[in-house]
Amino acid sequence: MAVLTIKCPSCAPEGRVSFVDPDYEGPYTCWKCHGLFSITVQAGQLKSCQPLSREELQRQQEIEALKAKFRRSPSDKDKS
Repeated sequence: MAVLTIKCPSCAPEGRVSFVDPDYEGPYTCWKCHGLFSITVQAGQLKSCQPLSREELQRQQEIEALKAKFRRSPSDKDKS
């Protein structure tokens, strides 16, 4: 498990996040100002941190939910 310290670009305090996988791409919320950011972590190192709107977060969550739904459901070939 990797622990990463992220300094909030908006209000500057540091937050710690634990990852099972050393690579991660997704949302991050500052514990103090509740600012939303889209982060990319590779090999346990922060590579990107961009502001994220609530609408963009909701869109990303909807896309991930659809992906998960299609991963769980059997394909048409498996049904016959």
